[in-house]
Amino acid sequence: MSVQSVDRALDVLEALAEHGGAAGLSEIAARTGLPYGTIHRLLRTLLARGYVRQETDKRYALGGGLVRLGGIAESMVGVWAQPYLTKMVELSGETANLAVLEGDFVVYVAQVPSPRRLRMFAEVGRRVLPHSTAVGKVLLAGRPAAEAVAVFERTGMPRRTPRTITDMTGMLAELDLVRDRGHAMDLGEEELGVHCLAVPVWDGDRVVAAMSVSGPAERIDALDREDLAEGMRKIALDFGNELSPAP
Repeated sequence: MSVQSVDRALDVLEALAEHGGAAGLSEIAARTGLPYGTIHRLLRTLLARGYVRQETDKRYALGGGLVRLGGIAESMVGVWAQPYLTKMVELSGETANLAVLEGDFVVYVAQVPSPRRLRMFAEVGRRVLPHSTAVGKVLLAGRPAAEAVAVFERTGMPRRTPRTITDMTGMLAELDLVRDRGHAMDLGEEELGVHCLAVPVWDGDRVVAAMSVSGPAERIDALDREDLAEGMRKIALDFGNELSPAP
């Protein structure tokens, strides 16, 4: 049985997160459907606890009190992910990664390396823009298109390699494709010669993380992409069920 005030406070925090970390009162109300008076009361408590701060332009932003909680939560999720990432390594023979969206950036929070001598590394804690990575595409494909557009407008889509998608029309078409097929590809868009396949981690009806395998282009291309994606989705589903077990 949920506690209404806790549910509502979390709705406010999630609304701020989905607006890139900061939003005005009207944006919070539109996202949560809560009355202005209720939002004001919740924000006063969150401000007092340091979980929200108010900017000079009167918008509300996620506060420093969440940093400690977030860091601990990320480290725990990384620990929980290890056996599932290990299964992805066994499935593909390549390095497996777990990534989340923090504000407008993709952050790698866990990794299990390939046993092969030539292997790919994405340093845990590394922050990258989402447009040029398979994990970033999966994470934004799980959001409404308007939110993805807002992220790309804030970050831009700089060209990382000649293969990087750098226009909005092309990127939105790519996200549609990711939603349709249930996985994303990075075909040398972040780094030439490196290919990556990523799948979403679902918590109910939300994509909360992405899991991927990455390796030299010729080795990834030699794998059966559909079989690999199907196997990875099953592993990611099991991981998502552990993160949010059914009541």
